[in-house]
Amino acid sequence: MLVLGLTGHFSPEDVELAPDLGYGYAHDAAACLIRDGELIAAVEEERLNRVKKTTKFPLNAVRACLATAGVAPSQVDAVGHYVAEDFADLALGNVYVLNPRLPLRRSREIITGYLSGDLGIEVPSDRLLYSEHHVCHAMSSFIRSGMKEALVVVMDFRGEAHSTTIFRGRDERLERLATYNLDQSLGKFYENNIKLLGYRLGDEYKVMGLAPYGNPATYRGLFSSMYTLRDGGDFELRTDPGVFLLNGFVPRREGQEFTRQHRDFATGLQRALEELATHVIFHWAEHTGLAGLCFVGGVAHNSSLNGLLLRSGRFKEIFVHPVSHDAGAAEGAALSAAQQLGPSRPGAGRRFAQPRLRSAAVGPGLGTAREIEEQLAAWGELITYSRPADIVAESARLLAGGSVLGWAQGRSEYGPRALGNRSILADPRPAGNKQRINSMVKKREAYRPFAPVVTREAAAEYFDIPAETKADYEFMSFVVDVRESRRAELGAVTHIDGSARLQITDPDSNPRYHSLVRAFGELTGTPVLLNTSFNNNAEPIVQDVGDALTCFLTTGLDFLVVEDFLVRRRPGRALALDNLIPEFRPVARLVKRVRTTPARKRDVVHEIYLDVPYGARTEMSVDAFTVLEGVDGVRSLASLAAAVGGLDEGIRRELYRLWQGRFFLLRPGRP
Repeated sequence: MLVLGLTGHFSPEDVELAPDLGYGYAHDAAACLIRDGELIAAVEEERLNRVKKTTKFPLNAVRACLATAGVAPSQVDAVGHYVAEDFADLALGNVYVLNPRLPLRRSREIITGYLSGDLGIEVPSDRLLYSEHHVCHAMSSFIRSGMKEALVVVMDFRGEAHSTTIFRGRDERLERLATYNLDQSLGKFYENNIKLLGYRLGDEYKVMGLAPYGNPATYRGLFSSMYTLRDGGDFELRTDPGVFLLNGFVPRREGQEFTRQHRDFATGLQRALEELATHVIFHWAEHTGLAGLCFVGGVAHNSSLNGLLLRSGRFKEIFVHPVSHDAGAAEGAALSAAQQLGPSRPGAGRRFAQPRLRSAAVGPGLGTAREIEEQLAAWGELITYSRPADIVAESARLLAGGSVLGWAQGRSEYGPRALGNRSILADPRPAGNKQRINSMVKKREAYRPFAPVVTREAAAEYFDIPAETKADYEFMSFVVDVRESRRAELGAVTHIDGSARLQITDPDSNPRYHSLVRAFGELTGTPVLLNTSFNNNAEPIVQDVGDALTCFLTTGLDFLVVEDFLVRRRPGRALALDNLIPEFRPVARLVKRVRTTPARKRDVVHEIYLDVPYGARTEMSVDAFTVLEGVDGVRSLASLAAAVGGLDEGIRRELYRLWQGRFFLLRPGRP
């Protein structure tokens, strides 16, 4: 039986369903396809529409899943949705109340309309199946854990009416043991407080990285005043951070430097989260006597907390799903829908017990060697490429020589982390590589650490891995200590507190990636690489060859590897954009507006912005605006620039800056 799972909102590709929905409303859109319980394709919509944490209905993701799996729309047996139907309809009702011009449609009508009208998937009413949000999370984690019985803890901002749900997983079934109400939301607690640091939803991991720089004692008292621990794993919680504002805390604005006050606050917040989460989890572990833990939901992406659970010794095995945020609920929705249909239904197939998930590489691939080469050749005015006899050996040699590589191979990873198929890779030894990569690619806060990847056979030599607890290290889910004797050797990936968010690669789950790390070790004596996501600060992780080339050409990466091809820039051609064709994403907007200057003069401002929650916005010159105003997807930049007298150096640099910010896309013209 083929079941499609969905997460996300109901907005079409080009506009939001209603103004000001924000990222907190059905973010992390994704689609997933399972066959008799086996995960055969999954991808987040953001990888395809290139909008971080997108809320759009996952039309592109569904198409990609069908194409990747070689499945026709008519072959889909059922569709699962990741929240309860009455909750989805209530949420839509609230939108309609605030936007009375919107047509009144229930979620079932909207979903079936997209599936039928845009995708050709005809779903009978009894085959569109909704599931509770926390059930979806729990199903994805427990089924993929490979465990026959486990404590399953779902912890996030919220489900329909709960913020944490405790299950006993046994023989593919879930028994609900306890729920925690919305006032006890640890996801909300963390998200509300990071706003004082100039961050918002999706930035939680940044605060986790900042926490080791602070003093936990500074704000221990204030954080402790926000919660009270009770017997039985219960607690009372205040999520509003107003207590800090009343005690002299100065909020940070986005882009400002972090003060000692801010660093201490991050430390206190992380410690408070850890105390609250472990209070709940350890109680239920003791109460049930279960030795296995499946931890899932947005809070489960806090790898420092996961490391604490790992070191506690309370569990014999811990599984953290690599897609623990809402995108992963697409998989759970599909699994839950299949379970609701039951084995007695026609086409339901066998039970779906599965071994533990070993790889998240279930997204679309990069194409055949011929297709890749055709795309590289089309960019020939800006790049050269070759096909070395041994791309792994050549890549290892370049890395050992100090180069930073963009690395794209195989199918993309499902989830928020690059795990060796869409990665930026570098030598982990020089401490200066951390700042170098931040400067050349990421343009992010200097404090944030990079992750190491190590071969399985060498992992224990470099990292302190608890022997008593089995865990899934393939997915960068756990922060562990770097062995003290190796910290100087791993200067670029050892955090200020001696820790690292570890990935262990295995030849069975990712043979080429493992071979690269091993080959680097043979050349340098250190079988470890620095691994970070292949993207710049303005975009999600790259998906296809065009994305990889765009990121390569708009950053300082030294080389690009795409499958068996090694790509270099043509010297002196960075701004040779003449023959490239600009295209706007559906959410891009060009606007002119009038503002009044301090001298009371009227000033016409020319801008481009992305019409999405927290979308980027920037001003531009009149000439650049005129060039972009003519974009039709057919004419080249040189042709468009004829209206302003051609592409002089200033316009070239300005357009290149806008391309770097992904305000528009460029592609080579067809031969």
